[in-house]
Amino acid sequence: MRRIACVLLLLAQPVAARAQVSGDVVKIGVLTDMAGVTADITGKGSVVAAEMAVSEIGGAVLGKPIQIVSADHQHKADVGTAIARRWFDVEDVDAIVDVPNSGVALAVQSLAREKKRIVLYSGPGTTALTNEQCSPYGFHWTYDTYAVSHGTASAVVKAGGGTWFILASDYAFGHQLQQDATSVIAALGGKVLGSARHPLNTPDFSSFLLSAQSSGAKVIGLANAGNDTVNAMRQAGEFGLVQGGQSLAALILFLQDVHALGLRDAQGTYLTTASYWDMNEATRAWSKAFFAKTGMMPSMLHAGVYGAVRHYLKAVASAGTDDAGRVAAAMRTIPVEDVFSEDASLREDGRVTRTMYLVRVKKPSDSKYPWDYFDIVRKIPPEETVWPLAESKCPLVKASSR
Repeated sequence: MRRIACVLLLLAQPVAARAQVSGDVVKIGVLTDMAGVTADITGKGSVVAAEMAVSEIGGAVLGKPIQIVSADHQHKADVGTAIARRWFDVEDVDAIVDVPNSGVALAVQSLAREKKRIVLYSGPGTTALTNEQCSPYGFHWTYDTYAVSHGTASAVVKAGGGTWFILASDYAFGHQLQQDATSVIAALGGKVLGSARHPLNTPDFSSFLLSAQSSGAKVIGLANAGNDTVNAMRQAGEFGLVQGGQSLAALILFLQDVHALGLRDAQGTYLTTASYWDMNEATRAWSKAFFAKTGMMPSMLHAGVYGAVRHYLKAVASAGTDDAGRVAAAMRTIPVEDVFSEDASLREDGRVTRTMYLVRVKKPSDSKYPWDYFDIVRKIPPEETVWPLAESKCPLVKASSR
């Protein structure tokens, strides 16, 4: 009789699992940039990263298949929100991942909070996602403007770059990165002599760079991303700014940006990153599999999408359901573990804290093989790169922790 009872219990478990997975499938939407300014560092690579996370756990969870869908938000908040709304209301998407562009991310955050759906942010940088506009269902996975500005700007100021001109992209991400970098520079005794903001995906930086040149600042800080950073650095070289005695500091720079620029133009640049493909055997093995599918090594944003999807699916399994509230609770309790995450944990405000890395772009003569671009200068502990909870405006943060 006892054996029969055990068999009946085992048979009942898959039925219970099926009853708790909406639509008999766990569906994840990669909302990304397929053709715009950040396509190389997100885009199709983010879709592949999500698919690799799904494949790694066997393609199913709670006995149900996992489906990846994707769409291009075109860096437009209304387009991104319309896609997210359709995914939530019509296509029964359980979670959205990536969402490069802070303006789009904040719009999607508002909708997802209303709809009680999970969003895993790897691409955007604004700290508002886990500060004043935080959500029980929103998780900021890879980096934010506070992290990269504290890592890079502090290193440059300490190395003697005391006066700055900041060139920022004119949308939420660029504004926040400029603000955070300015705070770091001032706190270390430096000074911002001037600034300018440029439209997203602008082809011509000449007028902005001339203003930076005439400011007399030692450092020209680039508070932009993707192709904007690459184009600004290239045109700065054409104007001879570095030869004239100024230096460039890319407040956020990605592996693909260095690849596009080439080591000759990018060498010596400091940057802060959440991961690097060539750190150890595990990261190299994963990255080589990614390279076989994409023809490039992963950016930190690709690595973040992989880690976020992997953690989400583990939480679904732990919660025994794809219900957003229960999954979100599970995400905050199970450990954050993947090959790219060191000393990582998930805070109550939705921010993943992790060890980050201050790196310097290698000289061409120091690069020994393709994509061998970074020297790790030092590990940056989590407490140096996250907004202090004591200063948080997130309602999820308990008053006792402030």
